[in-house]
Amino acid sequence: MKVLATQPRQPVPDHRSAAPAGTLASMTKSVLIVGGGPGGASCAYWLARNGIEVHLVEKKRYPREKACGDGLTPRAIKQLLDMGFDFDGLDLHRVEGLRAYAGDLKIEMPWPEHSTYPNWGATMRRADLDGAVAELAEQQGAVIEQGTTATPIVDNDMITAVHLSGDSGERDVHPDLVVIADGSNSRFGRGVGASRRKDYPFGLAVRAYYETPASDDRFIESQLDIRDKEGRAMPGYGWVFPLGDGEINVGAGLVSTFRGWKDVNTSHILDAYVDSLPDHWKVVESTPHTKPLGGKLPMSFSVGPKIGRNWALIGDAAGAVNPFNGEGIDYAYETGRMAARYVGEAAGGATDALPGYARELEETYGDYHRVARVFVKAIGNPTIMRSLTTVGLRSKPLMEWTLKVMANLLDPEEAKMSEHIYSAIERTVNVGNQ
Repeated sequence: MKVLATQPRQPVPDHRSAAPAGTLASMTKSVLIVGGGPGGASCAYWLARNGIEVHLVEKKRYPREKACGDGLTPRAIKQLLDMGFDFDGLDLHRVEGLRAYAGDLKIEMPWPEHSTYPNWGATMRRADLDGAVAELAEQQGAVIEQGTTATPIVDNDMITAVHLSGDSGERDVHPDLVVIADGSNSRFGRGVGASRRKDYPFGLAVRAYYETPASDDRFIESQLDIRDKEGRAMPGYGWVFPLGDGEINVGAGLVSTFRGWKDVNTSHILDAYVDSLPDHWKVVESTPHTKPLGGKLPMSFSVGPKIGRNWALIGDAAGAVNPFNGEGIDYAYETGRMAARYVGEAAGGATDALPGYARELEETYGDYHRVARVFVKAIGNPTIMRSLTTVGLRSKPLMEWTLKVMANLLDPEEAKMSEHIYSAIERTVNVGNQ
């Protein structure tokens, strides 16, 4: 893979200075994207493709490790296909569906057929994926600057300047518009006044890589009932994502709605899960091949406001993580693309464009995440969690339908019934809570 330039080719243009009449600089505004993960790279790709002058700064350098499951759902694959991603020339492992366990109960489900999304997913290390997508943005004309930290300078809800610091020195730049895509911790976002709603859920997760001769398995795997060595139920869930290269990504997570989550160490959940992995993975040592990485994930678009006078939040920086399954890569790509449309309009001179982005976020994801919040609150009760999983895994049609809902893969015809479907989920969960 081509290595992206680690030094800036040019500074972010300062359009406060005069530009010759009729030039591109006099007709459009400059855009700075802070963060080069899935959301930032996607936004940069679509802005640059549409002729917008865009500069992306990434704090680290590719390749860099991320605390992530490395899984790509059909929604994520769709976004990569639309960006012309080279699926054949990179280390990508295709997966056909999900294998779910609840204790000794097991069920395998292929990804559903869908009129919009492909019926397959994949796994690819974020260390490889993010740089490859950033390169696609660069090919469209975006400037990618690595190893650069960005700090906002704000006045009256407007970013008036951004201080950039890196190996090439320090400077202040004055972009007209800023897209904030610096991940779940989002220091830049906090710097402009964004904050997480405390009544919304967040996730805690840890992952590590383990060697196995079974890394070419075509199913990703989840365990919904993890037990310690004494057989006691532990809060949370586990996953195995085969990478096809001799290793698997094994992780464990829990949501803040789980009882006693503050007293739980996710590394202990991971250790218990690895000790009880199914035999087909042939993991003979419980020592990971790499040091475990963990992190905190704001969920359900819990971070806001989503826009300011000249900025917008996308991806994990906006809390765009699905509470049903902890997936964030697909929503980072989607919100990056969505924001690019409105930021592009603003760059072209539309003064009321950015509120349209906030409205579309709510229209697209609002109902789904409302139900997801109800669901994760309910499964925080261990009794309800065990009841739902043991009953569900005995019914393949029910689980296939559940997979569609949890992966947000309802077909358009089914989506027309989404209000009824979501109401049914809420009623089911509320009955379980009684």
